[in-house]
Amino acid sequence: MTGSYWIETLGCPKNQVDSDKLVGTLVADGLVPADGPESADVVVVNTCAFVEEARQESIEVILGLDAVRAPGARLVVTGCMAERYGSELADALPEVDSVSGFGVPVTLSAGIGRRANIEVPSFDLLNLPRPRSTSPWAYVKVAEGCDRACGFCAIPSFRGKQRSRTVADILGEVDQLEAREIVLVAQDLAAYGRDQGVGERAIVPLVEQVADRVDRVRLLYLYPSDLTDSLIEAICATGVPYFDLSLQHVSAPLLRRMRRWGDGQRFLDRIRDIRGRESAAAFRSNFIVGYPGETEADHDQLLAFVEEAQLDWCGFFTFSREDGTYAADLDGVVPEGLMLERIAELRELQDFITAARRDALIGSTLRVLVDEPGRGRSHREAPEIDGVVLIDDSLEVGSFVDVNIVDALGPDLVASGASLAGYDDE
Repeated sequence: MTGSYWIETLGCPKNQVDSDKLVGTLVADGLVPADGPESADVVVVNTCAFVEEARQESIEVILGLDAVRAPGARLVVTGCMAERYGSELADALPEVDSVSGFGVPVTLSAGIGRRANIEVPSFDLLNLPRPRSTSPWAYVKVAEGCDRACGFCAIPSFRGKQRSRTVADILGEVDQLEAREIVLVAQDLAAYGRDQGVGERAIVPLVEQVADRVDRVRLLYLYPSDLTDSLIEAICATGVPYFDLSLQHVSAPLLRRMRRWGDGQRFLDRIRDIRGRESAAAFRSNFIVGYPGETEADHDQLLAFVEEAQLDWCGFFTFSREDGTYAADLDGVVPEGLMLERIAELRELQDFITAARRDALIGSTLRVLVDEPGRGRSHREAPEIDGVVLIDDSLEVGSFVDVNIVDALGPDLVASGASLAGYDDE
């Protein structure tokens, strides 16, 4: 069978894994990648539906690709929006030829003029094969779905309960990817294996076994109550003491309204504990601004936490009302203008902190993985979401090198020998 495909991926790293597995299926069926959406026989959009802003972006991308696709090419929408809205989305977007979640059959046209079709049967993407990684790093999804009931999140309603993969399947995929850095992801990563009855801390031996196979293993999306001593020790032992903590807020009453665990003091105590064990530890977190009921006192408490915690990286997001969630009908709605004021204040503070923490690394020597010519990452930077280390263009992609840091440009570090030509254009 002949034909070409183009896949546009939106949203989080977990969506990228899904797209990679869809690519593996299409390639196995004889399709080849197109040079662009304009020349593809089938154009697939893997959508995100986590918040309203993501849904709007997905729709804009769908319409944009419809405008440029070749005559006779098919436009297929899959991913979270397809799973969450299904036929409703199909009715709203007549431009689309097929709207299909990953749990139902998907028919893709593989030939010009829609003469040849490939039917992708009902499958669980978790255990499908993937092609070898085209970069020195790769995401690996270890579970799908989530068993938590966070007040703001609709993911369990369309991704379902947590389904963990077997260790053997995960390790097989790690070997197949041939990447030097593996980034483990899931909706609730530290809960890996809990649904299989293999114990509360199955994530620890998994991390250890992946670390035996690759140079770097990194973990994204850790729920704070599951950050146990054993998991902290396992992360530090990998040589990548990078802690991506899903905190969301620090006000105890507001966190209870979010149906989440913890408070600012507990979070600070844990961060101090980790830094006491590993001084080079790097931290990332995300926070929701304007959740229903958030007061000025709550906002001030979050500002104080950000100042004291001195996290390397932070993401701030305004609250998005999601149908079917606990928070959808809560009182105490925060006006949009006030949310925007609060988030601007937080982002300004964190930008200053991030820049100061990067400046503090000037004069140090860091071991970086060369991701592409002129770009590398130390253990402090997760791919795609954090800053980078600008390095000498001649360094071999896929290699680990020790570089001397001579400058910092906001979130990015500059190593000796780096060229800044074109940097300001990015």
